[in-house]
Amino acid sequence: MMKSRNLRLSQLDALPDYDPASMPVEQARELVQQFLTPLTATETVSLHTALHRTLSHDVLSPLHVPPHDYSAMDGYALPFSNLTRLQVIGSSYAGHAFEGVVTAGACVRIMTGALIPKGCDSVVMQEQVSIEGDTITLSSKVHRGQNIRRVGEDMQQGSQVLECGQIIRPAQMGLLASLGFDEVTVYRKLKVAIFSTGDELQQPGTPLAPGQIYDSNRYSLHGLLGELNVEVLDMGNIRDERASIKTALLDAAQQADVIITSGGVSVGEADYIKQLLAEIGEVVFWKIAMKPGRPLAYGKIGTCHFFGLPGNPVAVMVTFMQFVRDALCKLMGQAVQPPFTFNAICTSPIRKIPGRTEFQRGIFSQNENGAWVVRTTGEQGSGILSSMSKANCFIVLPLAQGNVEAGDHVVVQPF
Repeated sequence: MMKSRNLRLSQLDALPDYDPASMPVEQARELVQQFLTPLTATETVSLHTALHRTLSHDVLSPLHVPPHDYSAMDGYALPFSNLTRLQVIGSSYAGHAFEGVVTAGACVRIMTGALIPKGCDSVVMQEQVSIEGDTITLSSKVHRGQNIRRVGEDMQQGSQVLECGQIIRPAQMGLLASLGFDEVTVYRKLKVAIFSTGDELQQPGTPLAPGQIYDSNRYSLHGLLGELNVEVLDMGNIRDERASIKTALLDAAQQADVIITSGGVSVGEADYIKQLLAEIGEVVFWKIAMKPGRPLAYGKIGTCHFFGLPGNPVAVMVTFMQFVRDALCKLMGQAVQPPFTFNAICTSPIRKIPGRTEFQRGIFSQNENGAWVVRTTGEQGSGILSSMSKANCFIVLPLAQGNVEAGDHVVVQPF
């Protein structure tokens, strides 16, 4: 594993086994991470609009939560004693506290979430008393402090409750609101420019001429990027002309933090992306020992990161999910964790040639015995986009893996 955290492009050739034309998946993942510096620019947004944004600072609790002692049950608040018969002298509701002082032999009717009256230190559930007029008789022994939510038991004032780099999800929104925050400071949104290349591509909603296909890749990328809540600059489809693609790359690099293209990175005569990246920027690698997605380019144009994804629809999604998503998360200041995987029994054989990592589209479930099993979605061609729609996971077959027999255990990476 590479230890450098600020690797420079000029240092690449000194790395052991560095081969930009044939790189194992894990090495490529690690290599990309060496070039990523998280955003530092921040902005303050309303809590209502903070969903999926990334915290730019630690959050400390400005108060105790709960701020007072509250009842955890509907029942009766009372001072602890051995008395079993008590007089009810009032009520305490959430937002409407009992204002007097409760002394021995007395109690207060109390509701869940209501403030514990002065003099009380225990709450008896209403199911554990019998009522006669304005008195109650306890049917069970009282334990001092029972059924009370104590001040600060959830969060202590000054304690850290959220970490810098944490994604704000619904639970975090509720937590921040419970602490009185109506706005929060987050990292600015990452700007990601996308475009497709290919004269054969046509926009959905228009008729196809002979030899044309619809451009699905940009829509897949829109969906994948939408899940990350980044700012997308959609530059459309660029003609297979060297000058047009060069102009698009330079324009995108001026506006965005990251450029993602699909198509144009293989070895065809009209595939200009890698050539242009070497001319106007720098190339880190351009082929990965994986299937699908072998022609994957990564580099930089100035300070802008570049990912050149393959043109086949499945390969676009696989390479994004295996490489690009984690890179974008790191740039947004989020903590990047290794992909979650688990083992499952493969229910059918899979043909596999050693020498590359394969990401077969699969469907995992539990069998009648409760064991995890997985099967492929069928044909695994990189142009069969329906396989991604049917799948709920990748079956990850490592570099050295050969054929898989029915009943073998395989690695599953759920979507």
